Amino acid sequence: MNEVAFIKEKNMLNQEMELNYCPECESNNIIVDQARGESVCINCGLVISHHIIDHGREGRRSFSMDEKSKRDQTGSPVSALLPDLGLATVIDTNTALSQRMKRIIKWNTRMSWSNRNMLIAATEIKRIGSLLNLPLRVKEFAAKIYRQAFKLKLLRGRSIKAMVAASLYYSCRAERIPRTLQEILKFTDSDPRDVRRCYRTLIRELKLSVPTLDPIILVPKYITALQLDNEVEKTAIKIIKLYSKKYNIAGRDPKGILAAAIYVSCLHHHQNRSQSIIAKTIQVTEVTLRSRFKEISKIIRVQL
Repeated sequence: MNEVAFIKEKNMLNQEMELNYCPECESNNIIVDQARGESVCINCGLVISHHIIDHGREGRRSFSMDEKSKRDQTGSPVSALLPDLGLATVIDTNTALSQRMKRIIKWNTRMSWSNRNMLIAATEIKRIGSLLNLPLRVKEFAAKIYRQAFKLKLLRGRSIKAMVAASLYYSCRAERIPRTLQEILKFTDSDPRDVRRCYRTLIRELKLSVPTLDPIILVPKYITALQLDNEVEKTAIKIIKLYSKKYNIAGRDPKGILAAAIYVSCLHHHQNRSQSIIAKTIQVTEVTLRSRFKEISKIIRVQL
């Protein structure tokens, strides 16, 4: 009995470790029999592991996506944009059911407040993300941040839409997507002050690192909006790089630095763009533009 138990334990250990060599002859010539679900050594014939799980699709042929979806024996992938992460169980209602089973299905389809809250938030994230053409990773990251805020009960006394906008703004900055807070506020009816408060709450309560928005990633966007050429864009990028070496841009508005750099670049290439037009397009005040212009002009005189 002791020998049999030892052999069983050894086989279980080999299966858990998923050995890629034979423990008897120490050969690396291992083949996998897909039909039997076994891995066998070619030299000595030892069955190293058995009952291997097949993670692939079903073997039957399918000629359309509809047939493939019907023959799949797995559900949709886990997604942070779904209220239940895509792990919920759905009871089939096509078959004849008893009255008791119908009541069970009715209770199963009812959503809790947490799932209903996440459904509203996920719908809002997908709506704003589609309007801003945000990649999927940004929307999923924003949903994860919102879910953490909901678990910590940060939604009490705060608007769902304001928290969604704050989560999207942080996600865009963390993923280095050139979207400003003003662009996000265009597609939500939340008060900008509430969104900023929610953003500060997320940073403080979730202990998130504050991502800095590099003004360089905003240059192509506003160069196109102002209908300027590539030479102005190259010079503006060069100015921003020189400015970041001289000054710390962490606590400064990146759009103000961007507006001043584009304005100086327009002057250098004799492009007719006034301060008011640039400030209005980039959505900064002319005072901020002139303040950054004074700082940039001290550097440009020597190095540009």
